[in-house]
Order: sequence, then structure tokens, then C-alpha cells
Amino acid sequence: MILGMPKRLLFGYIALAVFMAGDGFDLTFLSRYLVVEHGFTGTQAGMVFTIYGFVVAVSAWTTGVLAETFGAKRLMLLGGVLWIGLHLLFVTAGLTSPGAAMLTYGLRGVAYPLFMYSFVVLIAQSVEPGRLASAMGWFWAAFSVGLGSLGAFIPTLTIPLVGELGTLWLAPALVGIGTLMCLFLVPGPPPEEDLSRRLSGAARGRELLRGVTILAERPQISLAVVIRILCNITLYGFPMMMPLYLTGQLDDSRPWFSQAEWMSLWAIMNTITIVANIVWGRLGDRYGWMRQMRWFGFGGMALAALAFGYIPHLFGGSYVAMLVAAVVFACSVTAFVPMGAIFPALAPEHRGAAISAHNLASGLTTFIGPGIATLFLPLLGSLGVIWVYAGLFLLGTVVTFFIRPPQPGITDEHGRPLPARERAAARRGSSVLA
Repeated sequence: MILGMPKRLLFGYIALAVFMAGDGFDLTFLSRYLVVEHGFTGTQAGMVFTIYGFVVAVSAWTTGVLAETFGAKRLMLLGGVLWIGLHLLFVTAGLTSPGAAMLTYGLRGVAYPLFMYSFVVLIAQSVEPGRLASAMGWFWAAFSVGLGSLGAFIPTLTIPLVGELGTLWLAPALVGIGTLMCLFLVPGPPPEEDLSRRLSGAARGRELLRGVTILAERPQISLAVVIRILCNITLYGFPMMMPLYLTGQLDDSRPWFSQAEWMSLWAIMNTITIVANIVWGRLGDRYGWMRQMRWFGFGGMALAALAFGYIPHLFGGSYVAMLVAAVVFACSVTAFVPMGAIFPALAPEHRGAAISAHNLASGLTTFIGPGIATLFLPLLGSLGVIWVYAGLFLLGTVVTFFIRPPQPGITDEHGRPLPARERAAARRGSSVLA
């Protein structure tokens, strides 16, 4: 391990960052590009993202059990190939009308979960449970390097040179490099953990079905799904709403910032998350997964959402004030790093099905996040949407009290906290627990 990162998967983390950079090219400018350059309404642009998020949710849900039953690396490669083909379909045919954009951009949502969440399965197969949050911290750091930092910074350089459409044409190059890295440099799981080698056809069918039934069999996993959905609703809702809100494209907003300023804010926020993901992963393994998510995660995200909404009204176009909000956002959203460890901890004998539930929630948040803005903007206005987000974060705080995952060195097998002496002994690697 390198500060919690499994060394054998080093190139997997790099491949993920490169892949997600290509996938994230359009995140900070597509909604405004569709409105300004192609005449879409704000609601139509929102629907493009909402449908995309729904497809992502369905694809993500199936990925965990598919990766465990058919092989995580195989599914990563399939995701890369599909992404390139479906993105080219969107660029060539999807910008002609709102309906075509909803269809083709939505179809592209099938692809990236296959790559990204199959790697989650590969991590779970390669890392011992007590260090899984640390490994997932590196996963989300690589994700932030790609989707947030490179995916946002590179378009700020390319759009002035080749425009938005030219930037969309550049994205498959990075996705292709990430896919080739996966093919040649990323190992499969340890043989003893590779379930795909041992399952018969009937057993594969039962395991695939468990990706659905586990939500009814394990109520704790169902509650964890709620938490996983809520924790990232603004991470996906804001890239659709904020470019329109901050640049004055919505009826109740003014042009406080330029598109370039918004894109740089989002890129800086994601750059901060790179380090914060790693730090929160280590802290979660040491001091408790649920505690940091409850107070630093949901509490901080509620404050960050309100800050993004009200700072323009209070301070006008103050870039420094919005930068403070972006820092709070980055340090709060990364406190949820342990979610990737909580799901397999709640069902260690069915990790693939548990991770499928995690992936379903991760996909649903890409659908529900922009969906909230699309639904409530006409009804409540921009600040009303901000309050909906903040209220949902407070709801998430309450739900965390009902989830008790077993955590090595922190809780017993029933999720009850260990005495302080036993926790200290576990950290030292003492034999007191034996």
C-alpha cells in the first residue's frame, strides 16, 4: 500500500483519471452551450442531463454484479469502447434537436459506469476491508483529477481555440488512452477473489438477481442507498444549474460571473477534492466512517449549497467569496469517501450485489441531482432549488443515525462502537482483541 493505495492497482487509478477527464469535458459547459448555441430552453437542457442520469443509474446498478460474475477488467474495456462509439453518435447526430440530444446523450450514459464502477469491484477484490475506505479515497481522488480538474481545466484552454464543438471532438482521445492503459497495464483480481472463474451459468443468474433482491433482504443497504443518493445531488445538479444561474441565463438571475469564471471555480473545487478524498479516506478508516459523513459531510454540504445560492446576492460578482464556497463544497463532498467501503461491509458475502446497490445509488444521484433543478426551477426559482438541496442534506444527516456498518477496529460485527481501549489496540495491531 502507498498511503492507502494498493500498489498493484496504481495504473488502474491513472487509467480512471485519464478516462474520466475525457468523460468530463462537457460537464461545465454543455448546458449553456445547448441553450446559447442551439436554442434549447433551460428545461430542455435540464432534461438532457436528467435522462442521461437515469441511464447512468440503470447501467451503474447492473455493473457490480456483472463485474463480479463476468470479470471487472472485461467490463472496464467494454465501457471504454462503448463510450467512444456513443459519444461520436452524440456529437454527429445529437446536437440537431432537443429530442436527438436527449436520446444520444442519454445512450452515452450506459458506458462510463461500466468502466468506473467495475474498477470499484476490482478494488474491493484486492484490498482488505479495514483499508477499503483509504483505497476508495484514492479512487475518488483519481475521479476528481479526471472528471473535475482535467475535465474542467482542459476545456478552458481548448474552447477559446477550437470552440465547444471542437472540444467535444477531443474527448474520445483521452477516453481511448484510459481504455488502452486498462488493457495493457491493469491486472485482474487475485485468483482467489475472482468469482467469475468459479460461477456456473445458473449461479451467475442467481448472483445477477441478487443485485436487485439485496435491497429487500438488507434494510441497512437500502438506507445506505438513500445516503449515497443524497450526498452527491449538488455534485451533479450544480453543473447543470450553476452555469445558467451565475451567468444570468435563468429568469430570476443576473450575470454575476462569466462562463470562464464559473468553469475555473468548479475546476478549483475539484482540484481541492483530490487531496481531500485521500485525507478523508484515511481519517474514516481511523476514526469512523459514519461520524465524518454525518457531521462534516451533510452538515458541510448544506452550508455549501446555501453559500452558492446566496453569495452572489450578498457580495455580487466577488470571485473570492465564491471561492470560499467552493472550498467548503470540496471539503464536505469528499467526507463521503467511506460509502464505497460501507456497502461491502454490510454484505461481505455478496460484495458484487452490495456494490451494485452502491452503484445504483451513484447513478441515481446523477439523475436526481439535475432532476431536482429541472423540476423545481419553474416552481420555486433558483433559490428555492437551493433550499430543496439543503433540506435533503439535513434529511441525510438524520438517516445516518440508522446505519451501523461493522468497521474493523472501530465497531463490532453488529456496528456497535468498540471500547476506546480496544480501538486503540486495533490501531496498534495489538493482540488484545484476540
